[in-house]
Amino acid sequence: MVALAKDMTGDHPGRPRLVISNDPGAGGLLKANALKIPTAVVDHRDYPKDRPAFEAALQEVLEEARIDVIALAGFMRILTPGFTRKWAGCMVNIHPSLLPKYKGLHTHLRVLDEADAQHGCTVHEVTADLDDGPILGQARMDVRPGDTPQTLAERLLPLEHRLYPLVLRSYLAGDRTPVMLDT
Repeated sequence: MVALAKDMTGDHPGRPRLVISNDPGAGGLLKANALKIPTAVVDHRDYPKDRPAFEAALQEVLEEARIDVIALAGFMRILTPGFTRKWAGCMVNIHPSLLPKYKGLHTHLRVLDEADAQHGCTVHEVTADLDDGPILGQARMDVRPGDTPQTLAERLLPLEHRLYPLVLRSYLAGDRTPVMLDT
C-alpha cells in the first residue's frame, strides 16, 4: 500500500483517496495516516457469518469516497461473486506466486515443496474465482539453494513493491498489457 501511494504523484493517472481495512489494528492504517490518506475500517467481526452485510458496509464506504478503482494490498478476505461483479474491471490485487500456480495461502512453502526453480508475484484483476483474474504483471526470481519460506518472502517483497506500482500506473492509464519483470 505504501509503495502504491508513494508512486501516485506527479503524472501518475491516479491518486490514493482512501485506505480501508477490515482490521482496526492494521498497521497500514497508521501508515496511511502518516501519508495523509483518509482511512476507514469495516471490521468483518462486526458481521459474524454475514459476508453480504460486511460487503454492503464496505460498498457504502467506497461509494461515499467516490472510489473508481480498488487496489487490494494485504486485504485478506475472500470477496463474494456479487461484490467482485460490482467491481469487475476496477479491482486489482497482488499475489505472492506466479499465477496460475499456487493460488491461496502458503505459496512460499508450496514453491519449495515442489522444488520449483523460480518463484515470483503476480498482479491480476480480481474476479469471483480466487486468484484467477487476468494477469496484469509478474515478477520472477530464482529459488536459491537453502531458501526457506521466510527468505523467499523477504526477497520477493522488494519485487512486489516494484511490480505493483508499475502495473497500477499502466492499469489506471487504460493499458492492460502485462508488465513482466525478471531478476
